[in-house]
Amino acid sequence: MQKTGMANLPLHGGKAPPWLFKRMRKLGGVISEIIINEYGTEEYLRRLSDPFFFQAFGCVLSFDWHSSGLTTTVCGALKGSLNQLNLGIKIAGGKGSVSRKAPEEIKDFSEDFGLSENKINRLVYSSKMSAKVDNSLIQDNYQLYHHCFVLSEKGNWAVIQQGMFDRYARRYHWLSDNVESFVNEPHDAICCDKKENKVLNMTAKESGEVRDVSVDIVKDNPKHLERYFKPAEQRTLNNFETLSFGPRHSIIEQDKINMGMLKKAYEIQPKTYEELVAIKGVGPKTIRGLALVSELIYGKKASWRDPVKYSFAFGGKDGYPRPVDKKEMDESTQILKDAIRNAKIGNKDKLYAIKRLNKFI
Repeated sequence: MQKTGMANLPLHGGKAPPWLFKRMRKLGGVISEIIINEYGTEEYLRRLSDPFFFQAFGCVLSFDWHSSGLTTTVCGALKGSLNQLNLGIKIAGGKGSVSRKAPEEIKDFSEDFGLSENKINRLVYSSKMSAKVDNSLIQDNYQLYHHCFVLSEKGNWAVIQQGMFDRYARRYHWLSDNVESFVNEPHDAICCDKKENKVLNMTAKESGEVRDVSVDIVKDNPKHLERYFKPAEQRTLNNFETLSFGPRHSIIEQDKINMGMLKKAYEIQPKTYEELVAIKGVGPKTIRGLALVSELIYGKKASWRDPVKYSFAFGGKDGYPRPVDKKEMDESTQILKDAIRNAKIGNKDKLYAIKRLNKFI
């Protein structure tokens, strides 16, 4: 089963020193080459989409195991090495302003792979939608600042992106294999030690009716919704259960709904919720506003559960959240060990890397 998920990590200052980053690029590149040669590009994507394999990979490369910088530095090191090698894997995007270059980089790499125009457009769409979903449909307050898109010569992909909130970072992993819909449970497994009390999760199955109603609201003329919203300062939807209603049934919430955006969506007439979300300009405020109207008028409630399913890579020793999968754990460990032993690096670097892996495990 594919693994996708989240990891909460503290923010650390500073950056990887040049001497370390150089070695991370070299070691990360040769380990990746062995994995790809031994197991193929699709297995490599699957491994990167497992947040715990990715975390172990970063530890083997000598980066701080509990630092948020592991995500950005490991992705940067892999991008610097894999994009120079002919392994059928390329990496687009990165941290900050570099993330906005992902669409153009995806186009360039896809053309080099000889992919069709339709496939290229779908890859660019997947990059944009994965970021939009984690920033707008899963409203956990973590603002994305890192987006890394890993694509294979076959047109499959994985996404590693990270958001920041209250000096903590949360990492999101995606894998294209089973993403049938970007708006309905797109993550197969989500790993996070910390579970937030209230997270508007419009990707949850429980939010299905709200997604449908949101589309119906938009396809109908939204002008009649104006009376439900006051122009005054509003309160957060985190207080959804204790909303205050005035004598004219005006809604008080923090983010005034963007009526102009609703009118734009009405003119487009989206057929599905994914088409609605994909409209440029539809963001967290519009998503929250439609969810609120859905409950107020139609009695359809959205999910407020944090989308966290697993806290451990292979289960816990006490059977929670699931029994330890010894075979899966041993296979993952052996893959890294074999990759290191066969890597085109010096014996001393191999020894140190294996020691770091054993210590981490």
